Amino acid sequence: MQSRFAPDRQLTVRMLAVTFLLGLVFVAFIAVLIVLLKSLVLVAVIAVGLVAAQFWFSDRIALFAMHGKEVTPAEQPALHGSVDRLCALADMPKPRVAVSQMDLPNAFATGRNADHAVVCVTTGLLRRLEPGELDGVLAHELSHVAHRDVAVITVASFLGVLAGLLVRFAFYSDLFGGGRRDQNTAALLGIVLSVSLLVYALSFLLVRALSRYRELAADRSAAELTGRPAELASALVKVSGTISRIPTEDLRTARSFNAFFFSPALKEGSALATVFSTHPSLQRRLDNLAKLSTEMGLQA
Repeated sequence: MQSRFAPDRQLTVRMLAVTFLLGLVFVAFIAVLIVLLKSLVLVAVIAVGLVAAQFWFSDRIALFAMHGKEVTPAEQPALHGSVDRLCALADMPKPRVAVSQMDLPNAFATGRNADHAVVCVTTGLLRRLEPGELDGVLAHELSHVAHRDVAVITVASFLGVLAGLLVRFAFYSDLFGGGRRDQNTAALLGIVLSVSLLVYALSFLLVRALSRYRELAADRSAAELTGRPAELASALVKVSGTISRIPTEDLRTARSFNAFFFSPALKEGSALATVFSTHPSLQRRLDNLAKLSTEMGLQA
């Protein structure tokens, strides 16, 4: 899909690098499981089933979990008007538009490609942002769709999901003899658990490193499309400053989809916590937008 969002070569290179590294880890992981479990069919069914479900139904799963509902132009004329205008400006297909009945001020895009994408905003976001700020957030999410970020993150995250599933499978499956495990099966169980945990840790760190960069890339693309970096910066400050006052139930619901959000549904922590974060720090995003404002000859 071609659009007027400027190509981001650094983002493309990082996506390809992370996908390649995850591919290597995945191939090694599956090879080890085939040797240990001696069941190619079982491993293949688990792997293909999980990736297919995540890839093909990510939009439905996310909307269901976030209590999102598709809305028509008659129901949300201003929201649809903003999406229509930005899509025309970006020369890209219009995604489906949904609204989540949550006070958490946030937005996310999901779907396997541009033809099956959905952009969802919460009622908390609509209530708090001015029109220009909302345009910045929507442009950010449309950038994710245009750069195929959603599909890449969904597929990249799959390896960690598979590893976590196999940890549980190792504990509960009769494959390991249930309560009648001998020393050999116990050792086999320990190896599978160790490999699965290692794979989960590697995929976890690689996906989060990619996710942080894609957020910076989407910020830049959105600011360039709208020509108003300051509006996007203002939306970031409002959203980040409000999340700490959101009911715990909303935050719990959102946490599983943190990587897809405009702003993380968690408070910023220590430097170590930043390594495990799906988003760069608020200050880094604001600094980048201020720098972009200067480059564009605008007042930051």
